[in-house]
Amino acid sequence: MKNGMDIDLDKHPKAKNARKKPVPVTVRFACKAGMIQTQEGSVEYGVGDAICTGVEGEQWPIQRHRFEATYEPMDGQAMGEDGRYVKRPVPVRVLRMDAPFYVETGWGRLEGKAGDWLVEYGPADRGVVSSAIFDKTYELLEGPSA
Repeated sequence: MKNGMDIDLDKHPKAKNARKKPVPVTVRFACKAGMIQTQEGSVEYGVGDAICTGVEGEQWPIQRHRFEATYEPMDGQAMGEDGRYVKRPVPVRVLRMDAPFYVETGWGRLEGKAGDWLVEYGPADRGVVSSAIFDKTYELLEGPSA
């Protein structure tokens, strides 16, 4: 199984630029620490972290400070209140993987299969997005590396 952290997405010939579509997610904020089963593996979360539910009912946690830096409330609620949020359209680097792979994150190991996407949100910050969910929630950008 390939380690997705070892792939240089700035130099990989098949890596592309993408951004998250403005697709709403439902969010609740954790009252206590716990673990959640995501599509990519079991992931721990802490008090105050955002537990997001996506377009296919999939769930994943986001550390509170990261959530507040990348999402906006949709329905007039204050940041930090349960409700619907949308991710700010920040560019990311992506690579559709041709074999099973994994990434180690600060909250657990995420695994993907052939056809899933390796997504780089920033330096040493990577994730796994299934092919079906990627198609619904991301758009590839035009340009020389798209």
